[in-house]
Amino acid sequence: MISNFVIRERIPQWRESLKKQKKKIVFTNGCFDLLHLGHIDYLLKAKSFGDILIVALNTDESVKRIKGEKRPILPQEERAFIISNLRPVDYVTFFDEDTPEKIIGKILPDVLVKGADWELDKIVGRDIVEANGGAVKRIKFISTQSTTNIIAKILDLYSK
Repeated sequence: MISNFVIRERIPQWRESLKKQKKKIVFTNGCFDLLHLGHIDYLLKAKSFGDILIVALNTDESVKRIKGEKRPILPQEERAFIISNLRPVDYVTFFDEDTPEKIIGKILPDVLVKGADWELDKIVGRDIVEANGGAVKRIKFISTQSTTNIIAKILDLYSK
């Protein structure tokens, strides 16, 4: 169904193949629930830091633990299909933990990308990436749009 989906168990051999091709791997993660302008801008900027952009999506269970029982709005398979078909995204995978630390340790990206709302010393996986010669980049958001804001607007407009 998703042609560029990476099964977690195959990540080490997938990564090795890309490294042999001298590809610079960029990694980011998130829920990417209701896609909006901020997501697209963020992914375009993330891709600019290297050759291959891999996006790790929180599983539905992970999103529920982080965002609450009513989330995600879209199930993980739909979110993965949508994200995997965006121009800047080369590969998609899932992670079920509350943080992406374990999957970052498997991928060992050359560049770890997070939003500028994250303090550098709070970015999960930073130590792993930097210890392996990689870099951490933070991206400024161009809008205040968020899935939470979209949900609030819909409720405000349609609950009356």
